[in-house]
Amino acid sequence: MSTWPERRERRRGSNRGRRWPKRLALTLLTLVLCVVAYAIGLYFWGDSRLRHTDAFDTYADRPRADPGADWLLIGSDSRSELTPEQRKELHVGNDDVLNTDTIMLLHYGKSGPYLVSLPRDSYVDIPGHGQNKINAAYALGGAKLLTRTVEQATGLNLDHYAEVNFLGFVDVVDSLDGVTICVAKGGLHDTKSGADFDAGCQRMNGTQALAYVRARYSDPLGDLGRVKRQRQLVSAVADKALSPAVVVPPWRLIPWLGASFDALTVDDGTGVRDLAQMGLRMKDLADGEGATTTVPVGEETSVDGVGDVVEWDSAKAEQLFSALRDDTPIPASDLK
Repeated sequence: MSTWPERRERRRGSNRGRRWPKRLALTLLTLVLCVVAYAIGLYFWGDSRLRHTDAFDTYADRPRADPGADWLLIGSDSRSELTPEQRKELHVGNDDVLNTDTIMLLHYGKSGPYLVSLPRDSYVDIPGHGQNKINAAYALGGAKLLTRTVEQATGLNLDHYAEVNFLGFVDVVDSLDGVTICVAKGGLHDTKSGADFDAGCQRMNGTQALAYVRARYSDPLGDLGRVKRQRQLVSAVADKALSPAVVVPPWRLIPWLGASFDALTVDDGTGVRDLAQMGLRMKDLADGEGATTTVPVGEETSVDGVGDVVEWDSAKAEQLFSALRDDTPIPASDLK
């Protein structure tokens, strides 16, 4: 027959056994609530920092809405926020004409994701201004005219617009402590952009990355070579930004998010949730899903009063854009 102290100890042990699952459940619930509160806080913090612009126009012959999501991603060459010292360091000169150095379409849905570069010298119709280089549309009428020009040229109904400028781009890359880029055989050396890279994989900071994607005069492919490097860098940024090493630790995630939100200008209907979805699709591209390409081009020529231009291969370009409009796979012949 057990003694009273023994019976008391058994009851304590039994109570501890029953309390342990409750304590574990309470700890897990507290952890989940903290994570949810952290995520909600980041959401509203990010949404408050985003800059918005009225990027889309309503016009009679606007293309019909199509399945999937279509983004217009642009990098503007605005120098208005740069000091003379920054202009010199970034090799961007003092020209105050506002154009778009980078123009890309991102599509995802049942097919994709696809990232399609539109060469800045593409010779297209700019509504109300006649034929000109596509990058002139922004200078002539801002985001609204650019989105309308792209919609009319491609037949796509754009859902989202996102813009980043020189300084914002540099800050985003620097917030990641740089990104790794593999430079092609022969290297890349361009005095005008400041690019000075030997062949091989190497880490680039924001200033170096900007020089890498702006170089074109020393590239045998000119602007067509540059758009390939732009897509390469976009994939590299997405790959590192959405890696566990950046996403998990708050001291890495918050600086990157802050730089990204500060760098971006988006259309009025785009928010943090849309950007998160876009970022995940960019990560998919970096991981080898979908494809990246350039709109098929026909010939490069010169037009009086406009300069050197790139004309699209109308049949192949329509084949590509038709696939995007229908949310079907891009024909293999258009991937290059």
